[in-house]
Amino acid sequence: MPNIKSAKKRVVVTEKKNSQNKMIKTSVKTAIKKFNAALAAGDAEAAEKLLPETVSVIDSAASKGILHKNNAANKKSALAKSLNALKANPKAVTESVKEETPAEAPVAEAPAAEKPKKTRAKKAAAEKAE
Repeated sequence: MPNIKSAKKRVVVTEKKNSQNKMIKTSVKTAIKKFNAALAAGDAEAAEKLLPETVSVIDSAASKGILHKNNAANKKSALAKSLNALKANPKAVTESVKEETPAEAPVAEAPAAEKPKKTRAKKAAAEKAE
């Protein structure tokens, strides 16, 4: 913990700024998820309405220095490209977006017959006991 007054203030200020930056990053991710959901549903009209809003959120994050300007440009470009692909071929895009979204992965079951491996400490304790 800092002892100097200015160091204490820096801690408070950085925590505040960190939370503000986190909120903005989260809003960017949420806007992109909403846009991608509209694309996955194959709703070009809704995606077209969401595109300017999403681009605006990305631009505001870039102007505040939270996203690098090239990162923001790449995100906007990808959104526009996916919207144009949806307009060109609606069926192909909805299938590709569904593939990108993580499906429920099958859970691998551990074999019940195997014994858990012993650690060195457990082995040493077992040898001393014998």
